Amino acid sequence: MRSPALSEQIEETVEWLASFGKTDNNGVTRPLYTDDWLFAQKAVEQRMNEIGLNAYFDDVGNLFGRLEGTLKEEGVILTGSHIDTVVNGGKYDGAYGVVAGLIALQYLKEEYGYPKKNIEVVSLCEEEGSRFPMTYWGSGSIVGIKSVEDIQNLKDSKGTPFFEAMKQAGFGQGKYRNSKRNDLNCFIELHVEQGQVLELEGKSIGLVSHIVGQKRFTITVTGESNHAGTTPMNYRKDAMHAATEMIYSLLQKAKETSPDLVCTVGQITLDPNIPNVIPGKATFSIDTRHPDEEVLASFCDEVFKEFTTITNSYKTQLHIDNWMNEKPVKMSEQLNKVTESILTKEKFSFKKMTSGAGHDSQILGQYCPTSLLFVPSHKGMSHSPFEYTSTEDLEKGIHLLIKVLHELAY
Repeated sequence: MRSPALSEQIEETVEWLASFGKTDNNGVTRPLYTDDWLFAQKAVEQRMNEIGLNAYFDDVGNLFGRLEGTLKEEGVILTGSHIDTVVNGGKYDGAYGVVAGLIALQYLKEEYGYPKKNIEVVSLCEEEGSRFPMTYWGSGSIVGIKSVEDIQNLKDSKGTPFFEAMKQAGFGQGKYRNSKRNDLNCFIELHVEQGQVLELEGKSIGLVSHIVGQKRFTITVTGESNHAGTTPMNYRKDAMHAATEMIYSLLQKAKETSPDLVCTVGQITLDPNIPNVIPGKATFSIDTRHPDEEVLASFCDEVFKEFTTITNSYKTQLHIDNWMNEKPVKMSEQLNKVTESILTKEKFSFKKMTSGAGHDSQILGQYCPTSLLFVPSHKGMSHSPFEYTSTEDLEKGIHLLIKVLHELAY
C-alpha cells in the first residue's frame, strides 16, 4: 500500500516546515507571531497557492487553503491543525495535521478534480500557549470564544503585549476577514498521539471518542516558619508536612478512582525554602483529567474534603485556586462511523481511545461535528526534539484522511 512518491513527499514536506524555527539540536521553536512563525505561515500560504488552493488569512493569523466545491454550497469541511510550537519542540506536533491536509487536498484535486462540497485545510495560528498565557487562540477565534478583550492585558516573558505582537506580524488591524465562522460542517484533525499506547499495542490509527476534561489548581498551604532545631514536632505548623500528606492522599485517591483518571503534581515551591527552617508556606500544582465530567468533579470534591481535614490536623490554612476548567468533549459518532468503516475496509489496525491531551478539536468539537485521529508516536515522546513518527505511519494517516475527505466531499 506504500507509495514511494507519497513517502518522499511526506518526508520532504515535514522537513520543509520544520526548517522554520529549526534549533541547533534538530528541534523547532516557533511561538506565535515571531518571525519564524510568520515565515512559516507565509511559506504555507505560498505552498497552498502552488498546489491549486485558494489561500487566505483571517484577522488573527489563521491560514486557510480552499478547494472549491462544485455545488456552490456555503458549508465547509475543514481539516488541519496548528503550526506554533513550544520552545525546542518537535517537528510533528500540530505540523503533521497541516502537512497531511496539504498533501490530501493536492492528491484529491489531482486524482478526482474539484469536490462537490468545499474542503479547506487550516494552519491554525496558535494552540500551545508557549509565548503568551493563552491557549487555543486560533481555534477559539474561529468559534468566537476568544476575542481582543481576552488579550488586552497579556504579555510575553519579555514584556511584549499580545496585541502589539499581533500587529507587528501584520494581523489584528482589520486587513483580513473576521475570524469568527459559522460555515463549518465538520472538522477533522489528524495528529500524532503524543503518547505510547498505539506503539505499544501495535495499532496504526487511534480513533478518538472523547477528549478528556481538565481541571488545574494551585494549592497554597500556610503554616508558620520556625527554627528546625528548637521547635518540637508536636508544636509545629509545618506547611510542607501538611502538603506532602495532601499530595500522597491525592495520588492514592487517583489510583483508586478510575483507570482513566490521571493526576499530576508537577510543581512545588516552599517558603522560605531554607534547610534549617520549618516551611511556613508550601505551594503546589494539581493537573487532573478524565473523560467524564461528573467523575472528575466528584474526585476533586472528595480530595479537597480530605485536604481540609489534613489542614486542620496540622493547624495550617488552605487556599485552593481553580484556574482551569476544560470540560470533556465528545467527538462525532457519525464521523467516527465513517472513519471506522474505511479503516475496516482498508484493513488498518486501530484502537478506539480517549485523548489525554488537549487539542484544537476540543474547541471546535463544541461547535461542529469533529473527528480526532492519531498516528503512533515513538516512545510517546512529544514537545521534544526527539519526537518521531515513522514515514510509514504518517503515510497511513494521510491515506486515511484522503479516504475520509473523499467520502464526505465527493
